[in-house]
Amino acid sequence: METELLKKINNPADLRTLTMSQLNQLAGEIRHLIKISVSQNGGHLASNLGVVELTIALHYVFDFSKDSLVWDVGHQCYPHKILTGRAERFHTLRQGGGISGFPDPSESPYDKFFVGHAGTAIPTALGLALGAQMKHSHENIVAVVGDASIVNGLAFEGLNNTSLLKRQMLIILNDNSMAIDKTQGAFAQYLTRLRLSRPYEDLEKHTKQIVQCLPYFGDAIHDTIDRIKGGLKTTLMGRQRFEQLGIPLYGPVDGHDISSLIKILTALRHLDHPVLFHICTEKGRGFVPASKDPRAFHSTVPFTVDGETISFADRIDRSFTAAFTHSLSDLMARDESIVALTAAMCDGTGLAQLRASFPDRIIDVGIAESAAVDIAAGLAKSGMKPVVAIYSTFMQRCFDQLFQEVALQNLPVVLCMDRAGLVGSDGATHHGCFDIAYIRCLPNMILMSPMDEREISAALTFALQSGKPCVLRYPRDLVPVLDKAVADYHCPPFELGRAAWLRRGRDAVVIAYGKVAYDALLAANMLETEGIDLAVVSARFAKPLDEQLLTSLLEPGRKMPIITLEEHFLSGGFGSAVLEFGQNHKLDTNRIHCMALPDRFIEHNTRRHQLDLYHLSTNGIADTVRQILNVTSVAHQEQSQPGKTLKIAR
Repeated sequence: METELLKKINNPADLRTLTMSQLNQLAGEIRHLIKISVSQNGGHLASNLGVVELTIALHYVFDFSKDSLVWDVGHQCYPHKILTGRAERFHTLRQGGGISGFPDPSESPYDKFFVGHAGTAIPTALGLALGAQMKHSHENIVAVVGDASIVNGLAFEGLNNTSLLKRQMLIILNDNSMAIDKTQGAFAQYLTRLRLSRPYEDLEKHTKQIVQCLPYFGDAIHDTIDRIKGGLKTTLMGRQRFEQLGIPLYGPVDGHDISSLIKILTALRHLDHPVLFHICTEKGRGFVPASKDPRAFHSTVPFTVDGETISFADRIDRSFTAAFTHSLSDLMARDESIVALTAAMCDGTGLAQLRASFPDRIIDVGIAESAAVDIAAGLAKSGMKPVVAIYSTFMQRCFDQLFQEVALQNLPVVLCMDRAGLVGSDGATHHGCFDIAYIRCLPNMILMSPMDEREISAALTFALQSGKPCVLRYPRDLVPVLDKAVADYHCPPFELGRAAWLRRGRDAVVIAYGKVAYDALLAANMLETEGIDLAVVSARFAKPLDEQLLTSLLEPGRKMPIITLEEHFLSGGFGSAVLEFGQNHKLDTNRIHCMALPDRFIEHNTRRHQLDLYHLSTNGIADTVRQILNVTSVAHQEQSQPGKTLKIAR
């Protein structure tokens, strides 16, 4: 497809030079660019295809170089990025040094907040509007809420506080009936009733009726604003309100009719009070595979496109998520008291695969992570065994519930934290690198991280039998394939606060928490060829620590360096826990070296690049061990001093 119109759009003001037919043509060109870029780099496809017309209309009506546009969730921003000067670089989407997959103020002043979590648009936009009200300024404030993030509690808190405003604020509810999966809950059913009250196929006719109530462009809108308000209230179901919130609800209308959207938005921007504008869109619009199966194309890996046919590269390796699903399935089959919960992430956490087998014991609460944890606490109190599967980055939203409903009550809730550590191209909003720190400080909590599939099964079994609140963290990665590195490791059952020796050695010991233990094993094999004998331990627990092991390694008189290794920030992490233990027990901590992530937000790139950059890959671990031991690699020594024998400083 040619992109002749898109090449003419250097900034949003250029949209106003196009005719209505050209705007519709532009929508097709934007969809094509998104489809091609996501097929090459991966990313959020279906949701972005659904907001193209809305984004064009927004930038046509508003001037967001002066006004403010706030996106909820953040992953629906691709058309916005394309229209705000980033079309030529859009092929770098989610690549190192390229365009982020989320709004990013460092890229463009049109991106108001760096955001990737749901529920934030309404309250942050409310803050902007209150600021404008206090300063007596007149910019327009627009919040776009989509992919079912309206059901998030924070969104309702924001709506509740719109009563503070005596000025304009437009909230657009982009209703595509889905988050990642089908939207859950009573509010979703309410929106469905609204949609069914005016069938989707009648929306085009409905919007034409609405437009008849609006002035043509060029008319003096301020002279007819009363008539506009009256028409909107009558024909846009404006009498329907969130009664207890006091905010008018207009809609639903067709979110793919650019002409009507422009006219309606032009009218709504002049209202002097907060309003909610309900539009209906099709997730995956314009690309048949995505519209037929929007779940599969919510966030996708790269794929090959042949017309309307797509194909993915074959993958035979198993992910940590798949290993968790397999283990949980076996346990649920044997124990009917096990219930699994998630927050709009059935696919991402692997629970979708268990619905057919356990339809009454898989609970999706929608984008409401805090509610998921509290519901789990209630289930645990009733005698059930709840397993809550949520991404590490989204579990951050539940700290108070973890504190009060789980830890304080000492309830046996099992928290399975997927995407712990570095997540690659999703970037700073989605890295799961804080969880050890914010959970380790809570009394009663047990923290575990398995290194491979066998340890995932053993850890989950232990957690469900422990009768205590437990956390399992595992990365967005493939489980290690068993080979000679672990040939002699038979994976004993998990015992509370007990680590597992993977390899004995005399020169240094790496105590690794999670999957990086396997990478440390590979590094040990590499170093063995250089005459370095590295011991490796799978820590298994960050709380409680293996005190017997640490006391032995830190006893006076020993000189062997001890290296802690984790895919987490240094502050508050596993290495910090080891240092705290040594200090509290007056042991020799001078030999402890902590390998962890630095104190900075980590930009998007491939996961492999991120691991290499921060020395958490096999080569990085080996290099760090060499530096600690003050030796040079065999390859480097042979190049720089041929014939010299490697000597290890001990």
